[in-house]
Amino acid sequence: MAELSQIKNREVADILYEVADLLEIKGVQFKPRAYRRATQTIETLPNDITAIYDRGALQEIPGIGASIAAKIQEIIETGSLEYLEELREELPQGLRDLIEIEGLGPKTALKLHRNLKISSINELEAAARAGKIRHLEGFGEKTEQNILQSIEMYRSAQERFLLGYVLPIAKEIEEKLSTLDSVTRISLAGSIRRRKETVGDVDILVTSHQPAKVMNFFTQLAPVKRVLAKGKTKSTVVLTNNLQVDLRVMDEESFGAALQYFTGSKEHNIRLRAMALEKNWKLSEYSLLDKETNKTIAGKNEEEIYAALGLSYIEPELRENRGEIEASSRGKLPQLIHYDDVKGDLHVHTTWSDGAHSIAEMAAAAKSLGYEYLAICDHSETLQIAHGLTADELRKQMKEIEKLNRTLDDFTVLSGVEVNIDADGKLDIRDDVLKDLDIAVAAVHSGFKQSEAKMTQRVLTAMHNDYVDVIAHPTGRIINKRDPYQIDLPKIFEAASDLGVFMELNAFPNRLDLSDPNCFQAKDYGLKISIGTDAHHKDHLRYMEFGVATARRGWLEKQDILNTSTLNELRALLKS
Repeated sequence: MAELSQIKNREVADILYEVADLLEIKGVQFKPRAYRRATQTIETLPNDITAIYDRGALQEIPGIGASIAAKIQEIIETGSLEYLEELREELPQGLRDLIEIEGLGPKTALKLHRNLKISSINELEAAARAGKIRHLEGFGEKTEQNILQSIEMYRSAQERFLLGYVLPIAKEIEEKLSTLDSVTRISLAGSIRRRKETVGDVDILVTSHQPAKVMNFFTQLAPVKRVLAKGKTKSTVVLTNNLQVDLRVMDEESFGAALQYFTGSKEHNIRLRAMALEKNWKLSEYSLLDKETNKTIAGKNEEEIYAALGLSYIEPELRENRGEIEASSRGKLPQLIHYDDVKGDLHVHTTWSDGAHSIAEMAAAAKSLGYEYLAICDHSETLQIAHGLTADELRKQMKEIEKLNRTLDDFTVLSGVEVNIDADGKLDIRDDVLKDLDIAVAAVHSGFKQSEAKMTQRVLTAMHNDYVDVIAHPTGRIINKRDPYQIDLPKIFEAASDLGVFMELNAFPNRLDLSDPNCFQAKDYGLKISIGTDAHHKDHLRYMEFGVATARRGWLEKQDILNTSTLNELRALLKS
């Protein structure tokens, strides 16, 4: 049975990521970046890397030369990599784990090992709690507190998976199950159907006249590492990436009730059950039942359950008990943005800075998705780690974009930049360059520990530049790794509304920034949100789905999103 491509790709990527980390700890130059670029490509490949290997086409993957291709071949053929084992032997056991802690780079991890013999996260935590780290040069009591907070976040993150990395796997399992003749209905359920930014496990519901056949197929899928339970109506497996997947077989007449029950948040479902009890009904995973007559009122479809309770249908993304039930009862639910409403991506990178593909390649990929436009926003000068562009290089890029646009039909590449905001709110690209770009996206990339007052003023200062159009990833968070920096978002939103500056919803799976509660809040200020994938590879363009999902969870409608506009509408909005 074919292995799920996303899991195999992830396994290869994880090995190469570790190589990059260990090389960086050793102080090796250039190689770590090459490995990371290769892994970034591999983990987002739409196809199984083993199929590419079978065709002898590994070196056709962008960023993969002969050396890395040979290592990928070894991983696929043997399941391991001798080069990685050699690197592990050269460095203390557990040292790589330390750099998984936010704020601890390779140099810091090595310093802690050499000075305090710290080689594990447990030892790091013990040293911080004992006050041993503060005495090292360049450290302090505040550093210890930050380390402890980062350790807590790291541990909690081990129990949650990013939606962007799990959803493709879940969809692939769903697709494989749907090919069975014995499966009549199928749907994802749980938090993954609500498109929460992280999920603990995956729930799948099916109806079938041959449940045993379905369970046998499910429990024998190639990436299944362990079968925790196997029964006639429910089976639970753990995949090789440690993701737990539950499959339930339901009766046809109960499918809608089960789908509602296993999709809604606990709080949402409690509210619905209370509404049912007021009518002397009982709502369960099997049906909506009249307790007095024992007659089934609804159960086959979700829509009929909501209708029976006097509610219009509530989309899965809204089922969090954040006012959706009241809005539904009054007929005031938002007309959520659809996944196909977006007409272009407003934040992508290319080989001009730290991307894997050329402008032309990114444009072709975007056009194939049915987009009308694409904004190239490579990094600016001071972000040297990402090969940021100087003013002169930006001018050259603008000319290349102009030349490319003359060859394109029904598609336009917009010139832009992800300009860096320094500690005082100043930008690292001159105004005379910014004003000639189609779009300027400004972002904070350092100094995340500033006070709320300083960070807020820093971003406000940048927003008052006449040529800044969008504030990128406005809270700076990295999901499961870095908390949002302290910033007064209401003050930022109010200023953005006054200045005509747009807020970004960065769709990259580990950002989703603005978060859905932030989007809900921004809507109150009448702001338009710009959704950008922050793509560094053409396959990252598919991350737009996760940005739209977050927008939907934040109650946003088509008119709330900047890039649901046509090109002419977009140009007018940016100009204004």
